[in-house]
Amino acid sequence: MTATKRPSAAGERVAAFFDLDKTVIAKSSTYVFSKPFYAQGLLNRRAVLESSYAHFLFMLSGADHDQMERMRANLTNMVAGWDVEQVKSIVAETLHDLVDPLIYAEAADLIADHKIRGHDVVIVSASGEEIVGPIAEVLGASHTAATRMVVEDGRYTGEVEFYCYGAGKVTAIEKLAATEGYDLSRCYAYSDSVTDLPMLSAVGHPTVVNPDRNLRREAVAKGWPILTFSNPVSLWARFQSPSSTTLAATAAVGLSAVVAGAISYRLLRRRR
Repeated sequence: MTATKRPSAAGERVAAFFDLDKTVIAKSSTYVFSKPFYAQGLLNRRAVLESSYAHFLFMLSGADHDQMERMRANLTNMVAGWDVEQVKSIVAETLHDLVDPLIYAEAADLIADHKIRGHDVVIVSASGEEIVGPIAEVLGASHTAATRMVVEDGRYTGEVEFYCYGAGKVTAIEKLAATEGYDLSRCYAYSDSVTDLPMLSAVGHPTVVNPDRNLRREAVAKGWPILTFSNPVSLWARFQSPSSTTLAATAAVGLSAVVAGAISYRLLRRRR
C-alpha cells in the first residue's frame, strides 16, 4: 500500500475507496496483462487459456470467496520466480494500449467529482501492486492498496505478504484512515462484488456498481445506492495530450476531471 502522509486533524478528511475490476475498469486487471506476459515468456499457453476461462467466469457471475482463494493459489504458483522489474516494465509499456480503453467513463467522472469535492481517491484491489499502482496513477488516485508478494533477490518467491481481499481491504483502509485522518463514517466506497461487503460496510457511504447477484441482494436489503457503469471509453481518445504514455494518460484524466466538474456529476445528484 502506498501513501504520502500529510498532516491533518483526525476525522477532518474524506476518501472515496474504489474497487478496480468491473468497478473502474471493464475487465480483470490481471487478465488484461496476460497476453504481454505470455509474449515476454512469463506465461505459457496453458496458463493463458486458464486465465481466459477464469476471466470468463468472473465476467459472467463475479467471484465468490472460494473462487478468490483459488485465484490466489494460482497467482502465487504462477508468479514464483518472475523478475519484478520485468513485470513492472511490461505493465509500463502496455498500460496505455491495454487499460485506457477499458476505463468506464462513468467511473472516471465519479472519481473526478470526488477530487473536485476535495476527497482523496483510493484504489483498493486484490490484484498485485505492480499492476494496480500504475493504473491508479493514470486515474489520478491519491493512494493505492493492493496485494503484495514477497520478493527476494528481485524475484517473487510465490508467497503473499499481504492479500488485499475481503477483510484485508478493511485492514488497508483502516490503516490509511489512521495515517491520513479519514473519518470512515464520512467516507465512500464502491464495488461490484459481494466479497467486498466488509469494505462497503466499513464506510458511511457505500455504493454498489455493476453488482453481482449476491451483492445486489445485500444492497437492496440495506438500501444502498446501485449504479450501472456500461461505457468503457478511451480517455486518451477524448483528451489528447503530447506526453509519455503514463503522463499523457494522467493528464487526460485531469482534463476529464475539469470537464466533469464544470458540468456537475449527474449520478451523485440523483443519490442526494
